[in-house]
Parts: sequence; structure tokens; C-alpha cells
Amino acid sequence: MPGTPALIAIDWGTTSFRAALLDGTGAILDRRTAAAGILQVEDRAFAAVVRSELGSWLERWPGLPLYASGMIGSRQGWVEVPYVPCPAGLAEVAAAVVRHAADGLALSFVPGLSRTDAAGVPDVMRGEEVQVLGVADAARDGLVVLPGTHSKWVRVARGRIVAFHTFMTGELYAALKGHTILGRLMRGEAEDAAAFARGVRRGAEEPALGHALFSARTLPLMGLLPETGVASYLSGLLIGAEIAGGLGLAGTVPAEVPVVGDARLQRLYHAAGQVLNVGFVAAPGDEAFRGCLALARQRGDVR
Repeated sequence: MPGTPALIAIDWGTTSFRAALLDGTGAILDRRTAAAGILQVEDRAFAAVVRSELGSWLERWPGLPLYASGMIGSRQGWVEVPYVPCPAGLAEVAAAVVRHAADGLALSFVPGLSRTDAAGVPDVMRGEEVQVLGVADAARDGLVVLPGTHSKWVRVARGRIVAFHTFMTGELYAALKGHTILGRLMRGEAEDAAAFARGVRRGAEEPALGHALFSARTLPLMGLLPETGVASYLSGLLIGAEIAGGLGLAGTVPAEVPVVGDARLQRLYHAAGQVLNVGFVAAPGDEAFRGCLALARQRGDVR
């Protein structure tokens, strides 16, 4: 039976706005989605978006804590929240949450995370840290993979994020498809499982990605890959290269690796894992909302 509303959690990214009304157990009582990512909001009218999308909740349950995660806390968003350096867990992230009141609204903005590798090169994430906190309980050790435009491979130890690495897999695919000769060879978007698996193997086995990519041109050119399979092959090649790189950086790999993302990406990574003997499993979903609830509890905003 649904409980009493305890929190409004907002996952606000570059291209989308998602919000959930949660009770104290984490059950989602209601949800809202809108094509109102931070880049679509004109004149930084973020408060107007909140009122438009969540007005009925705010009127019915005034005073509920609102937690916002994702790119809304970036330099391009509503309030810039500094990155928290790794390693960091629930306590460190919660301590860096920024409370901001404006336009009659009070929101708690969640920070992102940063790390610097041995060569002094920084890496950052914003939004994924809440998803990881939502999927990794306090006793969990292992990896969490968050595929997408900028895929993240995150190592968790005792519920704390100790390291992560970013791979520009999704953005590379979009750029190669839309702006190179590889895209001109593609015919249609139909998924080709055999071509995808072939690409995964090639991407994982060839250490020079720039060389491996050229095979997406030569194979169809020589009649060794149908043009209808080029898109799947290229997708598999990039995902295979990412997995090989991620595994190399991660060290010990657990038997099961949760994948946080939409159903299509989860399915692709599961298929790639079957080719490479990696146990990718789909995370249950709504991790960002559960992560916000965990932070609100840590800060005492939800009992």
C-alpha cells in the first residue's frame, strides 16, 4: 500500500527532466518526465520548469524536501555545485549538497565527483554518482557501469566510490555516424546481432582504436559485411573497445557487473558481455531517485 510522500527527487540532465514523488521506503508514488533538459530551458528559467512540471505536488504537499541531481548542478545549470574528490561515499556527497532558495522554491543540489589519475589528468562525473549510490549498498564491492554518451566505469568499495573512468563511446558513435565516411556506408538502423558481435570482438582485440575503426569501411567495401550491418558493427566495435579498456583499468572483475541505463543499452552491454565473458546484469532502474533518497536520509531531511 502506498505510503506518505517524503521526498521529491529530480534527475535533471542536459536533454531531459525526470522527477519522482517517493515515500520513505523508496516506493515511487508518482513521476513526471519532460523534454526540458538544461539546454532547452530558455533564459535559465529553471524555477518555472519546476512549477510547471511539479506544481500539483508542491501545492498538495508543501514543505517536502526537493533534491536535484545531474547537470542542473553544473556551470550551465541552475546552481553550480563543486565536485567532491574521490574516494567519496554517501557521507561525503551528502555533506557537499548545496541548499538554494530562490523564486519561492528551496532545493538541495547534489554535487558531482572528480578524480585525478596517476598522470595528473582529471576526470569528472555529474549525475552518475547519485545513480551509483542508488545501486550500491553499504556492503557492496565491485563495478558499476553506466553506458551512454559518456560512459562511466565506477569502482565501489564498501559502498564508497573509490575510482571511475569515462569513455566517450556514445558521442564517438554519433560523431562517426553523422560526420565521417563510415556513416555514409550505413544502410538503415536495423540491429544485426552477428555484425554487433563481430564488432565487439574486433574492438576488444585491437588495441589501436583508430585502426580498428577503419575496418567499418573496408569490410563492407570488400563485401565482407552487409551495409545494413555497418551501424551494428560500429556500435559493437566501440562498445568492445570500451569494455576492454574498462576491464583493464578495473583490475579484478566481479562475477556480476550492474549496468545502469535504459533498456536498449542494458541489452547491448549484456550481448557484448556474452561475447567477452563478462557478466553484465541490468540494474533495476530509478537509481537516481533512490540515491537522492539515501542522501536525504543521510542529511536528516527524510526519516
